[in-house]
Amino acid sequence: DDVVAEAGLQSGPDGRAVNWQPLSGPQDLPCFVTQENRTSIKGVDIFGLLAGLRPSPAQIAKIRMETPVLYFYAAQDMTVNVKVSFRQGLMTEWYPRATVPPVMATQPLATTVGSIEWPTVIVSPKASPQYPQDSVKSHYYAARDVDAAPLQVAGQFEKFLFYRGFADFQPAIAATIDDAGDVTATLSAPGTGRLVLFENRNGRVGYRLTDRPGSRVTLSRPTLDGTVDALRHQLEVMLVADGLYPREAAAMVNTWRDSWFEEGTRLFYIMPKSAVDARLPLTISPAPSEVARVFVGRVELITPEMKNEVERAIVENDLDALNRYGRFLDSVAQQIADRPSIAANPARLNAALRAIAGSHAPAACR
Repeated sequence: DDVVAEAGLQSGPDGRAVNWQPLSGPQDLPCFVTQENRTSIKGVDIFGLLAGLRPSPAQIAKIRMETPVLYFYAAQDMTVNVKVSFRQGLMTEWYPRATVPPVMATQPLATTVGSIEWPTVIVSPKASPQYPQDSVKSHYYAARDVDAAPLQVAGQFEKFLFYRGFADFQPAIAATIDDAGDVTATLSAPGTGRLVLFENRNGRVGYRLTDRPGSRVTLSRPTLDGTVDALRHQLEVMLVADGLYPREAAAMVNTWRDSWFEEGTRLFYIMPKSAVDARLPLTISPAPSEVARVFVGRVELITPEMKNEVERAIVENDLDALNRYGRFLDSVAQQIADRPSIAANPARLNAALRAIAGSHAPAACR
């Protein structure tokens, strides 16, 4: 059994994770995936504050848990019960059908323990079922390109158990970026694996790696003479070293080929298994002979160039440029709000954010 996930967060000026818009962005999941609380918890986003709307406590989030999947490998058919809890977190999407206790929108995430349970998962290694498909362009499907056994839950077939959520806690990493673009990471959890600093600036990319970073490490800004293919290979090697099968590692990197390598600067790291187990306790009955849990953390960093570009785009009403920053735009705007060109006309800032918000609202399934 393998658990593969990517957890996203955004770093503030002091290096700590800040609240951001974890539920924004175009529809990126197939419509057959269950999406909980879409009209309540998801209905008001950070951009809604500009219209005077107040988010519920359950919307104040620092961590976006992106697309964890559970793979199963078995020599013969078997039936298992699977449960995952999420301390200070909330489950928001899943497939196949599952039992997910509701969370009140008035309950702060910091006091919540979300959970998801699949009471009867039929693992059929020799089956060849038809998996669901729809017209939504989605990175969801990349996770199927593995050797895991097919699963069935309540008549729904898939290659894995999928769930997603968001949470309100400070992760075990803080990252700051200075004016030169050098990044300093402070880690509070022992056992954090290799760090990867990646930058894509106007299509040119570069990255730096460090092994066993200890409690504090500084990575110099990478020179932009690398390739995405080379980094993909490095990431796959890292994931296999931490317990994934090669096809699983390739599927994970392929799942995030769009957002991992897009314009911007970000820090990747392998979360210690002890930290994953503490935050997301996993129970499988009957117990498997072996469990591998590999989670990749991703810290989005706001560079000086990004702040300057957003300031220019707001002043010039360059919506195409602003749209590149999508769900991170609000956080960037907050960090430059006191600059004279922005503070002199706050209505212009609000108008620009509202204009971008519409294109990053989740699309409705039909």
